[in-house]
Amino acid sequence: MQSKGLIKFLVIVVSIACLYSLSFTFVTRKVERDAAEYAKGDMAKEKAYLDSMAGEEVYNLGLAKFTYREAKAHELALGLDLKGGMNVTMEISLDELIKNLANNPKDDKFNTALETAVQKSKSVNKSVVELFVDEYKATGASTPLANFFATKDNAALIKATSSDAEVRSFLNKEADNAIQNSYKVLRTRIDKFGVASPNIQIQQGTNRILIELPGVNDEARVRKLLQGSAKLEFYQTHDNFQVYPLLENINGILASTLKTATPAAKPATAVADTAATDSTKADDNLLANLGSAKKDTTDSTGAVSPELAASNPLFAILTPASYQGENGQPSLMPGAMVGMANLKDTARVNAYLNRPEVKATIPSNLKLLWAVKPEQRTPNLLSLYAIKLAGQESGAVMTGDVITDATDNFDQQNRPVVSMQMNTEGARQWRRVTAQAAQNREAIAIVLDGVVYSAPSVNEEIPNGNSQISGSFTIEDTKDLANVLKAGRLPATAKIVEEAIVGPSLGQAAIDAGVNSAVIGIVVVMIFMIAYYNRAGIAANIAVLFNVFFLMGILASLNAVLTLPGIAGIVLTMGTAVDANVLIYERIREELRAGKSIRQAVADGYKHAMPSILDSQITTFLVGLVLFFFGSGPILGFATTLMIGIITSLFTSIFISRLIFEYMLTKDIKISVSFPWSAKTLQNANFQFIKKRKLFYIISVVAVLISIGSIFTKGFSLGVDFKGGRTYTVRYEQPVSLEDVRKNLDETFNSTTEVKTFGSENQVRVTTTYHIEETSDEADKEVLAKLNEGLSKIAGNKHEILSSQKVGPSIATDIKDRAIWSGIFSILIIAGYILVRFHKWQYSIGAAIATVHDGVILLGLFSILDGLVPFSLDIDQHFVAAILTVLGYSVNDTVVVFDRIREDLAKPGAHSKNFGEVVNHAINTTLSRTVITSLTIIFVLVVLFIFGGEVIRGFSFAILIGIIVGTYSSIILAAPAVYDLGKGKHISEEKPTVAKVITP
Repeated sequence: MQSKGLIKFLVIVVSIACLYSLSFTFVTRKVERDAAEYAKGDMAKEKAYLDSMAGEEVYNLGLAKFTYREAKAHELALGLDLKGGMNVTMEISLDELIKNLANNPKDDKFNTALETAVQKSKSVNKSVVELFVDEYKATGASTPLANFFATKDNAALIKATSSDAEVRSFLNKEADNAIQNSYKVLRTRIDKFGVASPNIQIQQGTNRILIELPGVNDEARVRKLLQGSAKLEFYQTHDNFQVYPLLENINGILASTLKTATPAAKPATAVADTAATDSTKADDNLLANLGSAKKDTTDSTGAVSPELAASNPLFAILTPASYQGENGQPSLMPGAMVGMANLKDTARVNAYLNRPEVKATIPSNLKLLWAVKPEQRTPNLLSLYAIKLAGQESGAVMTGDVITDATDNFDQQNRPVVSMQMNTEGARQWRRVTAQAAQNREAIAIVLDGVVYSAPSVNEEIPNGNSQISGSFTIEDTKDLANVLKAGRLPATAKIVEEAIVGPSLGQAAIDAGVNSAVIGIVVVMIFMIAYYNRAGIAANIAVLFNVFFLMGILASLNAVLTLPGIAGIVLTMGTAVDANVLIYERIREELRAGKSIRQAVADGYKHAMPSILDSQITTFLVGLVLFFFGSGPILGFATTLMIGIITSLFTSIFISRLIFEYMLTKDIKISVSFPWSAKTLQNANFQFIKKRKLFYIISVVAVLISIGSIFTKGFSLGVDFKGGRTYTVRYEQPVSLEDVRKNLDETFNSTTEVKTFGSENQVRVTTTYHIEETSDEADKEVLAKLNEGLSKIAGNKHEILSSQKVGPSIATDIKDRAIWSGIFSILIIAGYILVRFHKWQYSIGAAIATVHDGVILLGLFSILDGLVPFSLDIDQHFVAAILTVLGYSVNDTVVVFDRIREDLAKPGAHSKNFGEVVNHAINTTLSRTVITSLTIIFVLVVLFIFGGEVIRGFSFAILIGIIVGTYSSIILAAPAVYDLGKGKHISEEKPTVAKVITP
């Protein structure tokens, strides 16, 4: 074995890297266990504990130290289906944006075209902007589109003479800006919400933003937070020298009040409280229990002593903006920033400021607001600003609707700045505001959603509305600020069009099911490998364990989110991890039967198995790649796990098992690749697959026709993500009759309701299309109220809603389209890869025939069996992932046969043989590998089906049936199809041109 030392080095390095990545998860889990033990079931106390630990050092590696917040950012996060929480898709209302850009015209054709575009967008996977322009052209209107958008505010961007193509480009650019701005706003709101490990991303090519909030249980608050209109405002500010006496007064009040409230409290050495409110005696007790102690004001951590914390409660956690004066006394720095606090202490500062006795001392014209994020020079400290409230209703001197444009730029010294332009009315107001602020070089605070994005000082009056905002900005800062300013100009509502809520109890059940299936799956695979391959099976099992370890470590290092389908992917990876070993061991057995020594047989076995291993795993990887780009949510997690699992499987199966064999050979340990009972399994198989191919063709054609017939007559049970609507998982205290539940809900909703058993007899899944077109909060409340009304009609049997999901019509259409395209792309990519590898179209067509056959039969079975089996067979995103995985495994088997055909054709004298004999021989010689690999995966899938939980039962059933059908097609259809497509002739690269051929 070449480069043995390098491979050992790689194994050690990768192992250390994976252990390092996983160590953060171990650390954060310990902190969270401590928090749960401390809180004893009180969620508020548990959250306060974890908040207070955010900036505390919890992991010390010597060379690097990590706070709980930093460790949390590196842990292997759990998805909603495992942890519970909320997943929403926000859709930016581009129709509102278009109306705003055109100043809400009254033109009938304009508005009709826009309404039609919005309706079509629900059933056609095309943007509202594109549909609107096309629809307006179709109306035959004589007024050019540019006339509507050539307003004063848009003068720099569009002219009355602009063409429709230029208008289209303008609208698409403004739509992109609106989506980016909404993303920034939502990102900030989520950060303020305090969710651990939130995930937010723009769904590329759409006007949607995906948001995942693990652990959230206050859905109403989340909806309100996410769907509120963003409001950009400009405020005058107070200088900190004006506010400092007030802060001193508050500090004294708190010292007196807290001392009186908790006279016997002894600060613990635990952590500081960061509860959102702090105005009750219970909160004071919480403060005392958690402790607000700091060691010393000059400590490198910025901690203060308990004595100082007791005498200066506010100043112990909020440092006033000051510098050291010439006489050694602190002097206040000029500006609107009045102090800075550690991120973990900001909630506690808010709690102090919200106390009734403190609020009574704060003047009515003053408001204290935090900065949006820390500055680079103080990464753990957040600034607090003193905002001056004017006489207007909101207290702001201006709002963001006067801004016409904002861009990030550079000044003459090449420093990042923001340029801002205003309309005529805005320029007039801005001149007045800046003239007043310039007198004392006061700052103007730019505030969005109640947080300060910037508070630049005004040096002089700005007469024309064109301003330049400078400061200690990074390029990213100026881009963010420009986006914020533009967000004020173009208010575009963000609505929730898809929503999934998973309760913590259902999440825990999913974790238990996932862990059980993973453990049982790995045990089953390991027992089978040892039982069939003897000592070689032990080497394969060691490789499998390394594979799982590497897989988990890489997932953690990529900050991937582990979902239930992701666990299914890990379990499947265990099955496929032995695939490469099976290929190698079967080749070793062949070489031993040829009379070679064990050392030579091992070397040749690895050598000859390599092409088949690579081809089979790459085809499956390509399917995972398609799922990754077309999937979302849990499917994305499955695709990520599948692809990483294939890479780690290749590494462990090829290199680690080989290292074990090399060690055994060096130590003269006997290597056995079989037991007496398994040594000759399918050894001399000589089934006449080519001769009987027409019979198999007829069987397959009949099966396909029956499947197609059922698909077009009976159809499918579509999941909510394919048809839209709302679905709920409900648990009753006692078993219930599906018919009773369905009847009650039909009466309540006055429409047909779908009710299915979900796992046990006391759990049901309810799907309704009631108010399917409505995605507002009011519609959600009405549907939920009617649901509870109908469910409550089962007398004496209380119910609990464990999870819910809402999918709007436009989302459902988009998901269906993506599913169809993912299937088409998978088949084309696989066929293309096979064409490249085998250089003959017959191989590509043969593989395509087998994959289409498998897909149609699997679809047909889901149609035929729906309603006949006691579990859900909905066609949804999970099914799409399953069917594409099946296609990948089907081609996996097929490619192994193709590789053997190619290998046999390259042997001396192959052209003197009948091509049918070559194909038949290739199928028979790979039969043992095909059967053994399929069996290991089937064992794992049976475990997954039984123990994996109801959520993925249909998913695992689809793959289980698909593997069986795929194994059949790779043997019976794919290779015989290559024979028939080649018209029974040789299709190898080498073609004899004379009667006598010297074969090398």
